[in-house]
Amino acid sequence: MSEIVGVRFQQVGKIYYFDAAGITVEVNDYVVVETSHGQELGKVVISPKQVLSSDITEPLKSVVRKAQAEDIEQAQQQQEKAVKALAKCRELNEKLNLRMKLLSAQYNLDGSHLTIFFSSEKRVDFRELVRELSRSLRTRVELRQVGARDEAKLVGGLGKCGFPLCCITFLGEFAPVSIKMAKEQDIALNPMKTSGICGRLLCCLGYEYDQYQAMKERLPELGQEVSTSLGRAKVVGNNPLKEAVSVELETGATVEMPLNQITWRKG
Repeated sequence: MSEIVGVRFQQVGKIYYFDAAGITVEVNDYVVVETSHGQELGKVVISPKQVLSSDITEPLKSVVRKAQAEDIEQAQQQQEKAVKALAKCRELNEKLNLRMKLLSAQYNLDGSHLTIFFSSEKRVDFRELVRELSRSLRTRVELRQVGARDEAKLVGGLGKCGFPLCCITFLGEFAPVSIKMAKEQDIALNPMKTSGICGRLLCCLGYEYDQYQAMKERLPELGQEVSTSLGRAKVVGNNPLKEAVSVELETGATVEMPLNQITWRKG
């Protein structure tokens, strides 16, 4: 049996799991955990759960301790150092004339490892940049390239709806989104309407996709003949949200009728 906790390192970042190893922690507690980059400060977002060893797919690193005031203060100091490190990295990047967009930087708890996130349209040879930056900052440096969606998550901004981006407010991980989702919701297949500021399909296209699918299964198909109180008609449009159907009567008139006022042969 293992006592597992879910920990986030960023406010709306991915959740990682650690073995609490008998240390009593609760949701919203800060903890120091062991990672591949050394010790880091994180926040517990999933309370300890008992998990059978057979259910764990890979060895879990451990929670070192519940964070003390000095740990939190040290993490804040490292954040301030990371801002300066990013500025230095930008200076060297300009000197070396590398085509990369530097986004953010993050130190581990003791400052022995620095991760810098960047985006680039092409492959970049940044070995010289890492060497010079490591020499200047006297720490181990890792440059990590991210995609368009992760760039938006790191930089932030406002969506088409006028609200802060979903990925910086509540989306911990990105779910797959396809153009089929837009088609199912009868959204015009115009990149201006279906793309976010990252240039990829809007994450919100997936929020109501299942509901639209379920509602459309209850509606007749376009072109299908149906019976109405006004006589025989042909389906020319559907409105899943209103559960209504637009039909063309034999007289040539088109009317919208509630779903419960029409009948048709199904399947």
